[in-house]
Amino acid sequence: MGQTEKGSGGCGCLTPEQLRVLREHGTERPGSSPLNDEKRAGEYRCAGCGAPLFRSSAKYDSGSGWPSFSEAIAGAVATTTDTSHGMVRTEVHCARCNGHLGHVFPDGPPPTGLRYCMNGIVLDFVPRDAGACA
Repeated sequence: MGQTEKGSGGCGCLTPEQLRVLREHGTERPGSSPLNDEKRAGEYRCAGCGAPLFRSSAKYDSGSGWPSFSEAIAGAVATTTDTSHGMVRTEVHCARCNGHLGHVFPDGPPPTGLRYCMNGIVLDFVPRDAGACA
């Protein structure tokens, strides 16, 4: 069996693919996340530790193939410079558990101008009616 780690809900463990993205800085295939089509009000949390990261009010369709947000919840994420793959990008990770979430780019909508391009596999969506803030 593969390595397991405590997750935020469900069975209490992360899948091998979640571990690959969160802990090994992997990327899911574009268009593969069911969260791309999620339209309900709610909150997106880190699959690794359960920390609230993004509100549904900041989500938008960037056309990139990954769930995208114009802003994170204050203090929820941290960034580092990523120079892998011959590019310079800004990596986004969970401020609580340091799990890799994706990257942020300066080509998003107003008012922030940011596009938090996240791997949906490492986000847990909690609908507002299940106790999340909008």
